[in-house]
Amino acid sequence: MYILVTYVPDSHLEVVKEAIFKAGAGTMGSYDSCCYQSQGTGQFRPLQGSSPFIGDVGELAQEREWRLELVVNDECAAQVVDALLESHPYEVPAYHLIPVLTLEGLSDE
Repeated sequence: MYILVTYVPDSHLEVVKEAIFKAGAGTMGSYDSCCYQSQGTGQFRPLQGSSPFIGDVGELAQEREWRLELVVNDECAAQVVDALLESHPYEVPAYHLIPVLTLEGLSDE
């Protein structure tokens, strides 16, 4: 199991969530569409050669974004990341796929 963390502008939050839920993220037991989201401010400076969705090349930009966190099963991790990259408006979306150790995954040896 993994936790996927990504940062999404307000304009695309629901689009990205729908795509990654459809790919299998956010399922826990008898529940689906599970996620945690919180607002914050992302900062970046597009460099020469970039094609930014927001901001201008060479200028520091700040954007209200949603931090989105979801569980992802091993079997669908690649499809979920592909769905994230296809649905996200940023040229280079930031994301983390973090392995999770749960008590159910531990043996009593």
